Amino acid sequence: MLGMPGLVRNDERRYVAGVLHGIVGGGMSSRLFQEVREKRGLAYSVFTFGSAYADAGMVGVYAGCLPKKATEVLDVVRAELQLIASGNITPDELLRGKGQMRGSVVMGLEDTGAKMTRIAKAELVYGELPTVDHILHRIDSVTLDDVSQLAAELYAGAPALTVMGPYDEDSTAFNV
Repeated sequence: MLGMPGLVRNDERRYVAGVLHGIVGGGMSSRLFQEVREKRGLAYSVFTFGSAYADAGMVGVYAGCLPKKATEVLDVVRAELQLIASGNITPDELLRGKGQMRGSVVMGLEDTGAKMTRIAKAELVYGELPTVDHILHRIDSVTLDDVSQLAAELYAGAPALTVMGPYDEDSTAFNV
């Protein structure tokens, strides 16, 4: 797992971050899923995630793989993050990222618990309950420049690394 500083919860760029998440690791069409799992077969699971708090935030990348593939997975993930940070995002990826986020918003309305959580969070955290149309409009208004700028900010630094799993001290399969 790689972790980097993210956005605080009231940051107006949270919709941009959601679209970026869809592009980088938010689903099967995401850059990391396609590159790490589908093209190279290096990991059985790879995705991004984020957490936003009142005064701090974080973004992370998780990859589950065999220990002997960990170094290669890290190399590929780091390379992809650097490409994305340098503005290497296509208009098609932007559309897929928006679609991923829009679908997540709409599907969240199907579950009563998620609906109530949305209402409570809106009231407690933001002090207002935006309509679904407003949220979808905010997602649709995200531009390629918005996403590229945020990617440069979030992914340009050196991420922190956490490794969990079996480790053989005599093995050199995992050198990071």
